[in-house]
Amino acid sequence: MNPSTAFGLSFTDELVRCGLLEVVLAPGSRSTPLAMAFLDAERRREVRLHVRIDERSASFTALGLAKASRRPVAVLCTSGTAAANFHPAVIEADESGIPLLVLTADRPPEMRGTGANQVIDQAKLYGTAVRWFCEAGVPEARPGMVGYWRSLACQAWAHASGRAGALAGPVHLNLAFREPLVPGDAGEPDWPEPLDGRPDRRPWTSFGWPGPSPDELEVPWTERGVVVCGDGDYDEAALVELAERAGWPVLAEPSSGARRGPNALSAYQYLLATPEFMTAHQPDLIVSSGRPGLSRPQSALLGTPGSLGVLGSGPARRHVVIAQGPGRWADPQRAATDVASAIRLTAVPGPAKDSRGWLGDSRSWLGDWRRADGAARSAADAVLDDGDALTEPRLARDIANHVPAGALLWTGSSLPVRDIDFHLSPRDDLRILASRGASGIDGTTSTAIGAALAHRGPAFAVIGDLTFLHDAPGLALGPNEPRPDLCLIVINNDGGGIFSTLEPAAFPGSFERIFGTPHGAELKHLAAAFGLPYQRLEQPDDLSKVLQGTGLRIVEARTDRAAGAALRARLREAVAQAIRSVLLRARPNAGHISLQADPYGRPRPAVESGPAAGARGSAGRPRDHVPGVVVSCPAQRIRAGAQLEHEELLAAHGHRPDLGRGAVGLVHDDPGRRGRRVPGRHRQAVPGHGQGARVQGARVPV
Repeated sequence: MNPSTAFGLSFTDELVRCGLLEVVLAPGSRSTPLAMAFLDAERRREVRLHVRIDERSASFTALGLAKASRRPVAVLCTSGTAAANFHPAVIEADESGIPLLVLTADRPPEMRGTGANQVIDQAKLYGTAVRWFCEAGVPEARPGMVGYWRSLACQAWAHASGRAGALAGPVHLNLAFREPLVPGDAGEPDWPEPLDGRPDRRPWTSFGWPGPSPDELEVPWTERGVVVCGDGDYDEAALVELAERAGWPVLAEPSSGARRGPNALSAYQYLLATPEFMTAHQPDLIVSSGRPGLSRPQSALLGTPGSLGVLGSGPARRHVVIAQGPGRWADPQRAATDVASAIRLTAVPGPAKDSRGWLGDSRSWLGDWRRADGAARSAADAVLDDGDALTEPRLARDIANHVPAGALLWTGSSLPVRDIDFHLSPRDDLRILASRGASGIDGTTSTAIGAALAHRGPAFAVIGDLTFLHDAPGLALGPNEPRPDLCLIVINNDGGGIFSTLEPAAFPGSFERIFGTPHGAELKHLAAAFGLPYQRLEQPDDLSKVLQGTGLRIVEARTDRAAGAALRARLREAVAQAIRSVLLRARPNAGHISLQADPYGRPRPAVESGPAAGARGSAGRPRDHVPGVVVSCPAQRIRAGAQLEHEELLAAHGHRPDLGRGAVGLVHDDPGRRGRRVPGRHRQAVPGHGQGARVQGARVPV
């Protein structure tokens, strides 16, 4: 047996012992020893093999398989630029913590730097985007090699899966082979040692989960808390439980898996973009996990206090970020006060609960968010259902609501995931995934196919036309390849629709060519080229019909970019008005902070017409003025001829600046439920409202 073949057989067998189930390869000559070994393993039903003609599509197929299955997947290519085409998928795997075994075949060292064919420098090709790199060395026929190869496979598996102590992610093994690359004849000398692994199919080296249980950060309860869940693979159920015990709203992105339960809000992005609501509802505590970042108002919420631009310096508050793994957490605003691997909520009151958990008083902090969310959802649905035109926001809402229970929904990283975020109702029977690590459009079709193959059930993907065209080779599945049950829904607005919502849209002279990028492609011809079923969705009411079917298929929905931008503007206006109405009903005798948002979601002051509009100076500004904000206040709370203190002004609109870290404050205007405001860690008992309730803690490991 020659050394290259011996390596392929031993290394593959050891990866299977570690738990390898899926392999993706792009064809090439130098990778022959491993390609043939993986094929033999498939014939023994030990792995499932997927072959792709394009390396980029192969790597993203592996990415989707690994993301959906939550276990390492191997991807193999030959030497040269083939390995470079893996790089975008490696970056996404790094950012998202997706376990990949990246195997690049190479020429032996004596051929490097000589001008030999198909030879580049592949050492540390992916830089710091991999958890671990190894130049494995050329296989040689000498004793001790089998133990090295099998140990190497286990070490790679441990680093990829996270069992070596770091966050799961990609690892890179550069594997040089000398010829011969294929099995020889019976005349080859015997191998100098047995190729077998350990008895009973045990791995050569076993790794337990590293370290003791994570230390818990104790976080005192406060009424005004929110839980923000971004994209990522973490224990979202623990965060949902935390919010329900604490009585906090859950602001969950679609691909977080946390938009479920009674506290999850479907229209929270509209609330964050409405300055009047956020002025009165800035939290004292934020607990965030994953990688949130789908909108500027969401980023402003997570930013430094006062970054919303409506309250000057803002209140003192605490922002606890749950780490993704050792040394990894998401805090692009640089505003986190704490980073922890697990938290324990303390001093939690014991209110009455129903079967769904803590619902809270309808007049509570959570009740305010729920009422506003309900009004926002109703207002948005009314706008979306006005007419029978195909629009991207309506399609996003209807697709997310119509796909069957137990399905997988993959969303494109540009407009589709944002439209779904704005309009998805809470569901606990749907899994939504997206490539939000680096948020590129690279390989989206291939990634969705990989995820659907791992899901092994009905799957759907909502992507844009540019994303679809960008990965056209991903549709090239050979006749003997495993095929997914995947409906690819392509929203075709003939270009880059997301740019119509950004600042470049204000420059029509240059916009269409360098940002809009119309292409005029006929997607049905592309589907025909790959022999795939194709349908075109003409009316919103036909959606349920076109979603039916099995296998890999394409549905095209044509929309208009300009009309989409105008619709989103109408949605923002209608929803903001509905939220303002809720605020006025909640405080009928109060004026309101009259702020508007510019087209990009940034708050800006505007003159209002509230009860205190007459209390203006000659410059048209109210006498009780916070710089940069025009405010009207309840007349009975304004002392004639006196400047309101900043804290009183905030309190007039329901904000409590004296509640610091972990503070609990109860203020009741109802004489029958009067209590004192008590800063600190303990809840002040209120007569008739849970007096004597046991203070209890809730442990939430994340």
